[in-house]
Amino acid sequence: MRIVDVCAFYAPSGGGVKTYVERKLRAGAQAGHEIVILAPSDSDRVVEAGGGKIVMLPARRFPLDRRYSYFDDEQSLHAMLDRLQPDLVEASSPWGSAAMVARWRGDAPRALIMHADPLSAYAYRWFGSVLSRERIDRGFDWFWRHLRRLDESFDMVVSASDSLSQRLEAGRLKRVVTLPMGVEPGHFSPARRNERLRARMLERCGLGPDATLLLGVGRHAPEKRWPMVIEAVASAGFRTPVGLVLVGDGRERARVRRAAANNPHIQLLAPMHDRPALAELLASADALVHGCEAETFCMVAAEARASGLPVIVPDEGGASDQARSGGGLLYRAAQADSLAAAIVDFVNGGPAEQRRRAAALAPSVMTMDDHFGRLFSAYERLAPGRRHAA
Repeated sequence: MRIVDVCAFYAPSGGGVKTYVERKLRAGAQAGHEIVILAPSDSDRVVEAGGGKIVMLPARRFPLDRRYSYFDDEQSLHAMLDRLQPDLVEASSPWGSAAMVARWRGDAPRALIMHADPLSAYAYRWFGSVLSRERIDRGFDWFWRHLRRLDESFDMVVSASDSLSQRLEAGRLKRVVTLPMGVEPGHFSPARRNERLRARMLERCGLGPDATLLLGVGRHAPEKRWPMVIEAVASAGFRTPVGLVLVGDGRERARVRRAAANNPHIQLLAPMHDRPALAELLASADALVHGCEAETFCMVAAEARASGLPVIVPDEGGASDQARSGGGLLYRAAQADSLAAAIVDFVNGGPAEQRRRAAALAPSVMTMDDHFGRLFSAYERLAPGRRHAA
């Protein structure tokens, strides 16, 4: 099959989306499929990659993050889809690009991939402290209506976690299929644990080897709630020696730095693009701590689990599914006091024993190749005998 992925948030310098796309290109070629990534860009070019290709379509820059562009010309997008003649079309974002794909008059089946959860990332975060989830959903019924129209226009809606699938089905979407994502194979393993690296990280945090080393990895963005995580770690630190190494950067960097200022037990590191180095760091910590309840899958939590690392994550969103799969603790989403209590519980429960249990479960973590195998199989069942009603 020729599978065209209308990938609204791909950028050559991006993080998780770029990793996913690169693996998808290789997995598609290995499975005998031609993968074409159709991405918005500031230029018009085609990049051969991983046995497939990335077709850049000129588009406007995204105002909140200049690394990205967004599709703004529906006619141009439709013309490119006509030219590519796909056997199946994916839309990787539930925003405007998905509606453009829905309105394309081609007859190829199409799948909506829910790589984003805008209600959790924005509406629930903005108003959750003063309104119930039900009232927020009523206030944003326009978005649920939008999702239901997409559900009617696409042949399947792919969700990466049970928690997101349940919310979509509660919102009356009828074509939801749960296909968890996976970690990049060949990198993450408990065997990469390095006690000397752990000791160095704790030393950077002004702590000895008997302290607990927590690791956070992710963009400095509002929905990641790093200041809340920092507050919780500082609070837990009054009861037990604990250090936090936070890897990442982003437009909220100033706020994150202010939150961590004057706390020697919290160290901020730049993003790590060296996958083996990140895998070693993950395997060498005592637990991963995460603040975002809006994850559709939570790749970093899956990578931590594959590294034999226990996870301490919010009780909502894709991260919670990772904890429930084994080797994790849950806390009340967005509540620093609950996270602090979970950290203390983790320390009191014996980090070494919890790491051993997590390491035993590490081989069960799904890889990206497993995910793509299941995804392509679903497409093969969908595409041959079915044409989309334009």
